Amino acid sequence: MAQILDPIPNNENDAILCCYVNATSQIQVARITNISNWYFERVVFPGQRLVFEALPEALLEIHSGMMASAILSDTIPCKQLSVSEEKPDEDNHISIEPPKKKTSSDLEVVLA
Repeated sequence: MAQILDPIPNNENDAILCCYVNATSQIQVARITNISNWYFERVVFPGQRLVFEALPEALLEIHSGMMASAILSDTIPCKQLSVSEEKPDEDNHISIEPPKKKTSSDLEVVLA
């Protein structure tokens, strides 16, 4: 997954795919500041899932509260947010059939 706006510096090959979910009712700001030559900051709305690439040593800072007075509420190592990229298994696909059309014999008439 490429990040067009903020590519990881020096074309690092050991980038990991990460996912963070804002499980609060407040808007949060997610920021990575410990990687030199890289600026990563995103607004994460309540219930939103943020998927991004980062270096394994990156630390995701979560800032909560009002924008004028946001406080650092958590720092999470990106290794803990790592998710694996799995390709769909061709043997385990789901087949969805269109719904069966109802005929007049399938319908019941209820008389009151």
